Amino acid sequence: MLLSDSDLKKELAARRIVFTPRLKPEQIGGASVDLTLDGKFWVFKNKYANSHRPVDLGQVSFVEATEGIRQKSIVLAPGQIVLGITKEKIKLPADIMGSLEGRSRYARMGLAVHITSALVQPGSDNHQVLEIVNFAPFPVKISEGMRISQVVFQYLKHPTSKPYARFGKVARKQ
Repeated sequence: MLLSDSDLKKELAARRIVFTPRLKPEQIGGASVDLTLDGKFWVFKNKYANSHRPVDLGQVSFVEATEGIRQKSIVLAPGQIVLGITKEKIKLPADIMGSLEGRSRYARMGLAVHITSALVQPGSDNHQVLEIVNFAPFPVKISEGMRISQVVFQYLKHPTSKPYARFGKVARKQ
């Protein structure tokens, strides 16, 4: 069952769902919570971004191919991808999961905020990494503090036996 704003407010009050920093009331929608963009980005190193040679994903890791930068805003060329992170850290119990979604106001302008990793695992306690792609035929600017994404929550029938904060390989670092 998906959580409505009423359900979300109850779970927030009970501290079963926790956002750090705390949410502003206007971030809570009818059945979702808006997430804001932090000023930390990962961009592909020139060696990879400007290459016309295939990159073997079995041999090259994300850590090797990208570099972290911190800035207030970034301009994405058409077709460019950048990884961003949410300001909000989300802590979930073992019986609630989330799903990241884009916001229509940006999607209509050609911006996608996640490609395939939309799942916020039950038992998470981390920031969400966003794969941001400019599909527009023109450059776009994104800035720290934009409410760029939203998360929808749902209850699991049974709590997971593998909460992500304990079992996830990347979870402790986000």
